Amino acid sequence: MGNVAIRVEQLSKKYEIQIGKSRGESGLAERFTQGVQRMLRMKGAPTASSSRREEVWPIRDVSFEVEAGDVVGIIGRNGAGKSTLLKLLSRITEPTSGRAQMFGRVGTLLEVGTGFHPELTGRDNIYLSGIILGMKKAEIDRKFDEIVEFSGIDKYIDTPVKRYSSGMYVRLAFAVGAHLDPEILIVDEVLAVGDSQFQQKCMNKMHDIGEKGRTVIFVSHNMSAVARLCNKAIFLQGGRLVKQGPTHEIVGEYLYNSGALTGCREWLDPATAPQDDIVRMCAVRVRTEKGIVTDTVDIGEAVGVELEYEVLQPGHVLVPNFGFKSDEGESLFVSNDRDPTWLRRPRPAGRYSSTVWVPGHFFGEGTVIVGGGLVREAPFHEHCDYPEAVAFHVTESNEGITARGDYTGDIPGKIRPLLKWTTNCSSAGEAL
Repeated sequence: MGNVAIRVEQLSKKYEIQIGKSRGESGLAERFTQGVQRMLRMKGAPTASSSRREEVWPIRDVSFEVEAGDVVGIIGRNGAGKSTLLKLLSRITEPTSGRAQMFGRVGTLLEVGTGFHPELTGRDNIYLSGIILGMKKAEIDRKFDEIVEFSGIDKYIDTPVKRYSSGMYVRLAFAVGAHLDPEILIVDEVLAVGDSQFQQKCMNKMHDIGEKGRTVIFVSHNMSAVARLCNKAIFLQGGRLVKQGPTHEIVGEYLYNSGALTGCREWLDPATAPQDDIVRMCAVRVRTEKGIVTDTVDIGEAVGVELEYEVLQPGHVLVPNFGFKSDEGESLFVSNDRDPTWLRRPRPAGRYSSTVWVPGHFFGEGTVIVGGGLVREAPFHEHCDYPEAVAFHVTESNEGITARGDYTGDIPGKIRPLLKWTTNCSSAGEAL
């Protein structure tokens, strides 16, 4: 058992919100409404209350411990309480009940706009952040050049941060939070603001921080990022802790039970669909051999993944493709359409449906995540894609012959083929 870095005990946060009153009702309109209601009450007429207060608990009775050196992902759907939990851990807001103990110096990177003084320059905010963390000026001096280089905004370091774009702000904020030697680093999903190269840079830095024995709390909707970075995860739902444990177990349960990924994703509004001028994705679906859309398949059954799309401009050679990943974010394989009917052949405008079939006894038990898209292969060009479009859960029944046989324990590996075996037997005493 390692040293405890964070201890959370029965943590709860309550807000009171006003219900039933129009946001725009103020000033003369509000006084007029109140006057009419008073007049009606004087005459004995029943009136509905213009507003009432209602309790909301974004976090309720949450308890857990994080050991020093753990990199922990906090996952859950929108409204699960993830950001509120981070604000409680960061002391930005106080709990209604319970407590959160932090054993070490805490660095935070939450939503854009938190932590920096807008009127101060980037340089001044680096020093201010260090002082808040309890560092001496000499310590900050030693880190300063490294922070600026990591952020990549050296030309603007003496510009007030209120003039920064959101991307510049995040670059500097992350660089400060990650390089001023916090013992506990708390990161919300602001990394989505940066470009992919900077996001990977941040992921590598957080991994390095964890490798050095420091603690990282990371909130993200990107399950692949959580699976790659974190050794443990906490699943929140409706403000309560559902489960905590090894990342691959918790991510798999979240994807399967929360509906974050399902067996069908459709873009009913064309404006929101992944697309370019050439082609637009319409839907991705998981199907059984009987054509039923599903998010659960038996290990022995073939599973089809269908991509429905619309070719907007004729005359282009398009290749539908799918990428299959485990619930740990590990790439299993990629499949490109090699149907001879359309191989190297330009597609006329119209609506298409392309399906890849994976045979039964291929995947092991667990969650499989599928991303889809369309590309041109020579020269390569990505027209559109959706990285985590659908998912399905592979289960194994006790019926029929399976690779498991009579063994009831855990079986390692992401694939579980039922392979052909042959055995030769000679008579007793003879060599085989």
